[in-house]
Amino acid sequence: MRVVVQRTRQASVEVNGEIVGRIDHGLLLLVGITHADTEKDVEFIAEKLAHLRIFEDEEGKLNRSVLEVGGQILSVSQFTLYGDCRKGRRPNFMAAARPEHAEPLYDLLNEKLREKGLTVETGRFGALMQVHLVNDGPVTLIVES
Repeated sequence: MRVVVQRTRQASVEVNGEIVGRIDHGLLLLVGITHADTEKDVEFIAEKLAHLRIFEDEEGKLNRSVLEVGGQILSVSQFTLYGDCRKGRRPNFMAAARPEHAEPLYDLLNEKLREKGLTVETGRFGALMQVHLVNDGPVTLIVES
């Protein structure tokens, strides 16, 4: 599992001109799932994301998690994170999991984050989406299982 994590002041995702998810202060997650990912990967990633210290404390140090600052999560499925661009000019997406494997794991990740007390908004799995973001910092990280 591969997740691009962006600290945000606000983010939203729209499908066909309709806003389907919106947050203010928190994290935008672009979530990629590969064939070998399991529930164990989901649990690892959920724990890591909930407690990742990438928000400033009173001294300006990255020392607080999204839970500690009362932030929200906007989670967007992103199969292209497993695009292989090493050969040719067209990315190869063979490492990305098929929807029947990926969607239940994506849903489980969002549920695990909610169980930790986080507010989680989502995009629509498999849809063509437009993601809007005000990256705070900017802070962008890649978290992998």
